[in-house]
Amino acid sequence: MDFVLSGVAACGACLFTNPLEVVKTRMQLQGELKSRGSYQVYYRNVFHAFYTIAKVDGLAGLQKGLVPGLCYQFCMNGVRLGSYAIIETSGYIHTDGRVSAVKTTVAGAVAGVVGAVMGSPVYLVKTHLQSQSTSTIAVGHQYKHQGMVHALRAIYMEHGILGLWRGSSAAVPRVSVGSATQLSTFSSSKELVIDLQVFPRDSWLVALTAGMISSVVVVLCMTPFDVVSTRLYNQPVDHLGKGQLYKGFTDCFSQTLKKESLAGLYKGLGASYFRLGPHTILSLFFWDELRKLYRQVR
Repeated sequence: MDFVLSGVAACGACLFTNPLEVVKTRMQLQGELKSRGSYQVYYRNVFHAFYTIAKVDGLAGLQKGLVPGLCYQFCMNGVRLGSYAIIETSGYIHTDGRVSAVKTTVAGAVAGVVGAVMGSPVYLVKTHLQSQSTSTIAVGHQYKHQGMVHALRAIYMEHGILGLWRGSSAAVPRVSVGSATQLSTFSSSKELVIDLQVFPRDSWLVALTAGMISSVVVVLCMTPFDVVSTRLYNQPVDHLGKGQLYKGFTDCFSQTLKKESLAGLYKGLGASYFRLGPHTILSLFFWDELRKLYRQVR
């Protein structure tokens, strides 16, 4: 039940934040082909990106990749938060009755690795679909998938089962860092809010406040990994399934840093916060409230 509740909470957050994910993906891909002579600025900032995508691709364009997005959230966060809930319930993250920052970080990282590996194929498809756009505002490599099932089948037929896990070398550190940061800051922030008696212990505002604190830290730590992950997932590949732009996580990281400076690794930071911030707040809030409700029902 921990896995189911975690997955449902993440899907609830995804319904609200998927348009922000589309904007974030487009902004992160923008500029990666600058050295190849095909660079144009279509999206000046997150608000301009929203307007441009809605104007050219229609409102439906802002919900591209929603189905794989929901599947990814249920699989990845279901496994990640579910695993962490079991670790937390067993008392592993506590020392002398207090939350241990080191233990929560390790537990969050381990849970993140498991979730990233499980959800990588669907994240690959989600990135492809969210980057697809009308040619006048297209950024990054453009795949021609007709939907999630078609994309999974096409990738499998062309590159085999391992092709579905292409880009996972970036997904694992991205989710691991994000998970460790998110869950450790969330647990510590909850305890701090309770100790300060800002709100009653059982108030829903405790989880909401802790989620807001956690979201800021998560975005700052996770954005460089997120940019690299998006570019690795979306890059074109040859007939052997090898990337034509980057050899792997380290190569993509170094190329982006060299050609676009540190700002390139934080490309789409505003969009990242507008997406990761609300998603972190909502998913952790829903997760905490659903667990409390389930315990009451039991």
